[in-house]
Amino acid sequence: MDVSKPSYYDAFRCLAGACPDSCCKEWDVDVDDASAARYRALPGPLGQRLRQVLKDTEYGVQMAAQNHRCPMWREDGLCRIQAELGEAALCDVCREFPRLRHDYGDFAELGLELSCPEAARLILTGPEGPHVFFTAPGGETPEYPREDMEILKQSRDTALSLLKSFPAKEALTLLLLYGARAQLWLDTGEQPEFDARAALEAAGSLAGEPDWAGFLEFFRSLEILTPRWQQLLCGPIRPGLPEGTLRLAGYLVERYWLQAISDFDLMGRVKFVVIGCLLVGALPGRFPENAQLFSKEIENDADNVDAILDAAQCCHAFADIRLLGMLLEIRE
Repeated sequence: MDVSKPSYYDAFRCLAGACPDSCCKEWDVDVDDASAARYRALPGPLGQRLRQVLKDTEYGVQMAAQNHRCPMWREDGLCRIQAELGEAALCDVCREFPRLRHDYGDFAELGLELSCPEAARLILTGPEGPHVFFTAPGGETPEYPREDMEILKQSRDTALSLLKSFPAKEALTLLLLYGARAQLWLDTGEQPEFDARAALEAAGSLAGEPDWAGFLEFFRSLEILTPRWQQLLCGPIRPGLPEGTLRLAGYLVERYWLQAISDFDLMGRVKFVVIGCLLVGALPGRFPENAQLFSKEIENDADNVDAILDAAQCCHAFADIRLLGMLLEIRE
């Protein structure tokens, strides 16, 4: 099968104890069945401790966070399992994070998760280069119509081109407007015309009154993992599109656009990209850290992602005209 990965993918190295955040903080750890069985059979003090902390839940076997940290996280910032048994003994999610794999049957795409600080550094500030393509064993005939995936691939290429061809404010405005055309293309199979310059000229007449209060209130209503995120959402905001916004948008487009093959909700994912960029850009503090925290709070919580995709259709603050209004009021 054909596989692609970002140019920075192989440059990732875990910072371990030097990480400014940690994948061992706040999250409950999902433990795959094979690892859970191996841990429960371990002799000695480590096995005894693992049997104490492994819990069967409705989501499968987990190690629940204790005092906001994985019970296997040592004071020096290292994992007790890895330190005593080696990296190969880690459960699947700990061994693979922050690496992503999206498998579409006859092709796959690899990536890194923004919720990891070192991955976020590479995604937002690392050298940009072309994706790397290679072939790997495996693959199967996809269950979806190939022509629909081809539409998604072509429209994603256009979306990424818009992000590279315009400043952030114009690029996100065009992304939102183009998303509606791409959705129509996916729905009908007929490619509509899209004139970027004409779309920018028309954007002002389409924009509505922004609803920043409702926008932030929605995010405060979601599940919140860290006190820092709660603090950011409740503090003063200053709408903007800082340096790094287009890199964030590109990452989100690459990660989510093709997933519309599952439910044909492309526009919801386009709005997810724009909403994410608007939120991170408006929060106080440094953009890279806020983007990483956005990913940790939103992307790594499937319920939160689904809530945003649903709200993209019905939330007053997320209406197309209001998102346009929010973009157009920003001063770059």
